[in-house]
Amino acid sequence: MKKLLISLLAFHFSLFTAYADEGMWTLYNLPSAVFEQMKQYGFQLSQDQLYKSDDAVGNAVVNFGGYCSGVVVSPDGLVFTNHHCGFDCIRSHSTVEHDYLLNGFYAKSFAEELPNEDLFVSFMIDQKDVTDSLNQLGLSKLPIEKVSAFVDSVENAWSKSIRLQDSTLRVEVKPFYEGNKYYLTTYRDFEDVRLVFTVPKSMGKFGGETDNWMWPRQTCDYSVFRIYADPKTGGPAKYSKDNVPYHPKKWAKVSMDGYKPGDFAMIMGYPGSTSRYLSSYGIKERHDAINAPRVQVRGIKQDIMLRHMRASEAVRIKYDSKYANSSNYWKNSIGMNKCIDSTGLILQKQQFEAKIQEWQNKTGYLKDSLDFSKMAEFYQKRMALTRILTLFRESFFMQDQLNIRAWRSQWGMKVQGPEDKPKKQYIQFDDNSNDWDAATDVELMAALLKNYREKVTDTKYLPAFYETIDKKFDGDYTAYAKALYKKSVLMKNDKPIYINKKSYTKDLGVQYGLDLSEVLSQLNADRKQLTIGITEQEKWLCAAKLRMEQDLPNYSDANFTMRMTYGQVGEYTLGGRPSGYYTTARSLWEKMQKADDNFEYFAEPVMHELLSAKDYGKYADALTGTLQLCFLSNNDITGGNSGSPIFNNKGELLGLAFDGNWDSLASDIFFDRQLARTINVDVRYMLYMMDKWGHADRLLKEIF
Repeated sequence: MKKLLISLLAFHFSLFTAYADEGMWTLYNLPSAVFEQMKQYGFQLSQDQLYKSDDAVGNAVVNFGGYCSGVVVSPDGLVFTNHHCGFDCIRSHSTVEHDYLLNGFYAKSFAEELPNEDLFVSFMIDQKDVTDSLNQLGLSKLPIEKVSAFVDSVENAWSKSIRLQDSTLRVEVKPFYEGNKYYLTTYRDFEDVRLVFTVPKSMGKFGGETDNWMWPRQTCDYSVFRIYADPKTGGPAKYSKDNVPYHPKKWAKVSMDGYKPGDFAMIMGYPGSTSRYLSSYGIKERHDAINAPRVQVRGIKQDIMLRHMRASEAVRIKYDSKYANSSNYWKNSIGMNKCIDSTGLILQKQQFEAKIQEWQNKTGYLKDSLDFSKMAEFYQKRMALTRILTLFRESFFMQDQLNIRAWRSQWGMKVQGPEDKPKKQYIQFDDNSNDWDAATDVELMAALLKNYREKVTDTKYLPAFYETIDKKFDGDYTAYAKALYKKSVLMKNDKPIYINKKSYTKDLGVQYGLDLSEVLSQLNADRKQLTIGITEQEKWLCAAKLRMEQDLPNYSDANFTMRMTYGQVGEYTLGGRPSGYYTTARSLWEKMQKADDNFEYFAEPVMHELLSAKDYGKYADALTGTLQLCFLSNNDITGGNSGSPIFNNKGELLGLAFDGNWDSLASDIFFDRQLARTINVDVRYMLYMMDKWGHADRLLKEIF
């Protein structure tokens, strides 16, 4: 009888098709029309309970590390974020003997929780529009190329002012609506954040690149950290063994009630960057000159890294995070270009721009500013340069240790030694040999040197060291790379490298860095005026759209400030086939059986046992009777939203957002209402793993 009921309900729900409500909305000025739509979808809290009140949902949401999002879930400062957000912290604590990446980690006491250098979380305290204030200070009179420096200077002044009032606060001033508006956001940062719990990599990254951006999904993508505070003030403090768990005013209550199609779903977090206002010309540049060359170069890098990682556990630990970071937007770029092509997005944008131009001709709005012919000319001239710049960055920016040190020696290194004795001034690199492998790095460098030369035919943008490779190394890229690693002073660890001696400037690695810097400077110079013109035209295009649609609510592109997106739980349909809206423990177990054919489906025997259980107890869904792992909602997210909490209509935690679906990977530049979906990990799956695998009783008591 129960199976029959579930089948009938599943048939009924399959008739439900959710259409996404586009928008990444700032909270302090949320349009009333948007909030009314949220209430129609079933949201039960007041608008103040989103942002203004002490009990506001947004008070539990954090910027995690400056690159992800997270949510506080206990009165003792526990934070949930994605496993891939905590990945590098987990890696930094891992060794071959204690491999927390591979085997997971659980701190059984406060004393065992692991501190993380440079990790912080930020709470948003306030936000407001400061456009008028900046204009009164002279912003509106500046040429566009001087705007950024001016805003930075004002931000610095305002930061000093607010710190005099409260030393735990900082402010950021960021452009919104392509620079037509500026908002000031106030934050409180906590710098003592410790690793508490993580599942093994087999679960936290289950499916690896095979399943990345794909649905159905079974990844248990979460990790647990804790915020620590000053024992006297209860506020932010640098790491100290004497610090105590932070006691927030607000934390998110976990929901064990689950969800069904059509249920209200709200995500809050810090989306990184979107370009929804981007012109058709900008989209073509993104497609041809950024995404395509990125895919090509990263494919080479990832093949090399993966081969070395699979041959050595020590190398795997060192490169796991690097590989994941590279492959994430490698696959994203592939999917984005596929979606741009399949939706005819460039043509759609051209048609919309024609409407704006027609409206502009009728109204005269910005007739002396917005010029589509100028925009087309600027982009046409910049396209080839952007392609070369992408190849340059992907080949030489932070790819291997020699490149990292070569760039750091040019910019950002602290010069030590007496100022009045130049010959005794030096730089010094810490010994970070646990973070990289010479054989892997040498092969990466050689392959990328060769590839860049083959792809860039304009000799103006070939660094001078290619002549050295030809003349002194007979064109052998591997021999050149080996010489850099073996002979360059840049590879010295924990030893002074004297920068004002003749031997320094003649050093092979130092010269390599100088040659790269010259080419980068040339590229930037050649692109500068074109970029200024493009930035200005894109700003006016956005302004025209906002004015033409002034009766409609419009949100700004993402810029890693807190945003809210609302929608509903539900599947999508592609080619007449429904996607389903959740995955089950059984589907994960079935994939585990394919591990011999795909190593990314490997899981330890204990995971096979746990995911094939007949009874999942309180973690089972009341409707289906099984453990539900991941689910779909039609919320509007992007990179940076990783780790963002997804809430139900009462503001209770349903899980964490961790991915988007392959069929809408152009959503950074175009939101497809029918196909765009967020993939979320179910909080019940997370808690099940904490309970049955981790036996983390003290954490479960804290959460409940």
